[in-house]
Amino acid sequence: MPRFSVIVPAYKVQAYLQESLDSVLSQSFTDLELIAVDDASPDACGSIIDEYAARDPRVTAVHLAHNLGLGPARNAGLARATGDYLLFLDGDDTLAPGALQAITDRLKDTGSPDVLVYDYARTFWTGELVRNRLAHRLSEEGPASFRLADRPALLGMLMVVWNKAYRREYVEREGLEFPPGFYEDAPWTYPALLAAESVAVLDRVCVHYRQRRTGSILTTTSRRHLDIFDQYDRVFGHLAARPELERWRPAVHRRMAEHFCALYADPRRLPRACRAEFFRRASALLRRYRAAGPPPLSPSRTDGIRHLLMRLGARRTYRMLSALRSAALAAGRTGASLWRGLRESALRLHYRGQRLLPLRPDLAVFSAYWHGGYACNPAAIEAKLRELAPRMRTAWICDPRHAATLPAETAVLRPGSAAYWTALARATYLTTNVNFERALVKRPGQVLLQTQHGTPLKRVGLDLQDRPAATPTTDFAGLLRGADQWDYLLSANRHSTLVWEKAVPSSYTTLEYGYPRNDAFHRASPDEVVALRERLGIPPGSTAILYAPTHRDYRRSRPEHLDFERVLRDLGPRFTILTRAHLTYADAPAEPLRHPRLVDVSAHPSVEELCLASDALVTDYSSLMFDYAALDRPIVIHADDWEAYEAARGTYFDLRVCPPGAIARTQDELVDIFTTGHWKGSRSAQLRAAFRSRFCSYDDGHAAERVVRRVFLNQSAAIPPITPLEERRPTPAAPPPVQEPTLAASLWP
Repeated sequence: MPRFSVIVPAYKVQAYLQESLDSVLSQSFTDLELIAVDDASPDACGSIIDEYAARDPRVTAVHLAHNLGLGPARNAGLARATGDYLLFLDGDDTLAPGALQAITDRLKDTGSPDVLVYDYARTFWTGELVRNRLAHRLSEEGPASFRLADRPALLGMLMVVWNKAYRREYVEREGLEFPPGFYEDAPWTYPALLAAESVAVLDRVCVHYRQRRTGSILTTTSRRHLDIFDQYDRVFGHLAARPELERWRPAVHRRMAEHFCALYADPRRLPRACRAEFFRRASALLRRYRAAGPPPLSPSRTDGIRHLLMRLGARRTYRMLSALRSAALAAGRTGASLWRGLRESALRLHYRGQRLLPLRPDLAVFSAYWHGGYACNPAAIEAKLRELAPRMRTAWICDPRHAATLPAETAVLRPGSAAYWTALARATYLTTNVNFERALVKRPGQVLLQTQHGTPLKRVGLDLQDRPAATPTTDFAGLLRGADQWDYLLSANRHSTLVWEKAVPSSYTTLEYGYPRNDAFHRASPDEVVALRERLGIPPGSTAILYAPTHRDYRRSRPEHLDFERVLRDLGPRFTILTRAHLTYADAPAEPLRHPRLVDVSAHPSVEELCLASDALVTDYSSLMFDYAALDRPIVIHADDWEAYEAARGTYFDLRVCPPGAIARTQDELVDIFTTGHWKGSRSAQLRAAFRSRFCSYDDGHAAERVVRRVFLNQSAAIPPITPLEERRPTPAAPPPVQEPTLAASLWP
């Protein structure tokens, strides 16, 4: 008997069905049966299902003689299910990677509840992924399992069948089945939740709910949307047959009213000819099943009025209220736009006026990563400036959510504020690792330092003119206008100097001083490394691998290059992985990481600290490899899509020819490199030494001081010379734990 029976009905979803079935069969948890039901689909769904059944014994193919609809198709799958738990997945949706393992772990932790509710994310045809906005209701705090009465807010979530796992014995005992018609989820989901003796939640996205442009029920105009009334008749019929559930009538009535109002407001669903009939029938049901007393989850004032008008059958008043509400929202948007326009005009005038005032020679303004927090080369320079020139005042441009990362001595500038424009107009020194506002007018006497934020392996600047898909902007003239404002460009090595002079040509002065952010690799003490590892939760004696891939220009969504659970299983208990997503994926929803030796450090403010805490770096084409090489610790390249990356973005040299360490082309090769010790072997050390010699010639721990003395203090004669590579002593990795001598060892002199 399998742990899970996953039931997938299919009708006219041939374009998505293979992806849906693959998402189930590729799960790391394999104790399952997949029951795929061909609902007499006129396209290739039936043959696709047969192909999967022929090559995987876990797949059961079911073919219906006639198209019966989603509900009866699910029932056909139910009749053949033998798993402990039932899961439903529509043929155009997918299970998230690792979902079944997370579900089975949660079922075990919560004592095998009747129903487990998990989360979902909507996936749009544009590639956008948006998590359910009510995800906070799935908090796992409190009792592991409970009755619905203990958490009634769950009833306010989307009433669908596919975001829940159901214990099969419970389903059979309750006699649950799906009715025909649209909105078949309601007569199943309400009874399943209301009657459950035990319910649990899983705060994890387990289903990706596809939002199709065309073809879905929600975008189909049809009289069949009137089926909703029969479905709610069934729901309330179930309540009437179970007196112990009668107390839920007010809450279900409110959810029914919300459902009716939402459907009536959607112009895509109801044909114009049946809108009056819909309103009349909705009014009749709302009156028929109304219960005395307020619902447990009271509606907002506006929603309450709409529900009342629909129940009273006041369609004209309802339509007038909807029109007034739409007009008010439009007026609000117009008013907000007008206010924003006036505010921006006032700020432009303010900035123009501030530029007429004298510069402040003691003010230096910094920023990093498009208004991000205190990080990278600008942060290291700012700290050294305060050390060497205490009289200087510094300010940092950042979004308020990053303000906590700033040192107390540095002022915070909110982007777009009056103080922000004042600082840009009056500061003598401007430092960034990206670009300032296009509206910046650099004044005579202002000094702009561009630090960049990595050694370029991938093509940049004008070298992207023949790769429009990879460039963030096609305004190359604007790019050069910005570069014309640079007084200094910081370079980490001769390779960078040559690339930037060709890719972004202008009259700036290149400072071959090394990267200030890497000074920490020569300044941190071994005790600081141990403390960092403790804060990150790295077990003593564990080999910590920092996994930091870069972004892909040829895809919008966050790529999943590694199956972490499998990698950690194959590596064994001596290894811990610190995984850090690229900055461009900061707002993309990610699957929760639940392995005890897997630590998500994407939000950690300092990548330099992560480098110091780790024993090795695994990356693909990220510029972090050039910085990590200065630390002289092992680097492994995981180049699983080099050809695609090279074709999309283009690179300045073939990393496979001169890598900083061992190269893995597959996940299995990556695991083998670590389990055999090649990651820290003599060949890897030779490759790293050659790479360091080529790309780390200036990173000796004094880069920030060189920059401050040259740019801010005009002390060229006091600039520290470059320490030769062979004389540098970067901070070593954390030592292994001291082993207590065994009795046998103690017998030897």
